[in-house]
Amino acid sequence: MIIFPAIDIINGKCVRLTQGKYDEKTIYSDEPWETAQRWESKGAKFLHVVDLDGAKQGKPANTETIKKIIDAVNIPVQIGGGIRTIEHIKAAFDIGVSRVILGTSAVNDRPFVEKALGMYCDRIAIGIDAKNGYAAVSGWEVTSNISAIQLAAIMQGLGADTVIYTDISKDGMLAGPNLDAMKEMVQSTRMNVIASGGVSCIQDVINLKQTGVAGAIIGKALYTGAIELDKAIKAAE
Repeated sequence: MIIFPAIDIINGKCVRLTQGKYDEKTIYSDEPWETAQRWESKGAKFLHVVDLDGAKQGKPANTETIKKIIDAVNIPVQIGGGIRTIEHIKAAFDIGVSRVILGTSAVNDRPFVEKALGMYCDRIAIGIDAKNGYAAVSGWEVTSNISAIQLAAIMQGLGADTVIYTDISKDGMLAGPNLDAMKEMVQSTRMNVIASGGVSCIQDVINLKQTGVAGAIIGKALYTGAIELDKAIKAAE
């Protein structure tokens, strides 16, 4: 299981939100690329970067900051947030992004997702953010009428092999992940499931590993010091 340290960006700064609420943010760094270097120095093998402004606006908004992060480290970086066109995807790959996450478009623009998967295959991950079991879009501000499990099955049918599954109710709460939801996603699909939301201690990492997920994204717990990254990586391995 791979541990992905999360770097969420608003206005070029590294922040954490509580349950995806933009008005409940904590700024942890004015220079996210230095944060990226710190996680790499502690053993990170992959970084998870989210352009939160982009997610809200529907187009990439922190490209310059993301490029600085990519240039500052020697490990792969996956990004999400506001990527809604093939041009957005190409631009991300041009600055060195390893994998692009499509979230809102998975719900709202299936032909685009199908085209992207056809062109880039395993360099595309599907981000499914669930609120009470239903997929949420537009920076988590709108809940759709399709369940997370249904959406995953559709995306798998289009050729997706990686899903990043976030339980919004758990995100930023340090209350433990939704293990049942993660296990259900693993058992319902043949995709690699990367769990996100609620990881607060090393035991959470161990518990997630037992659900069969391929990876876990850790955010707030790393920034508060509740989890030491090197210990989380050791537990995951």
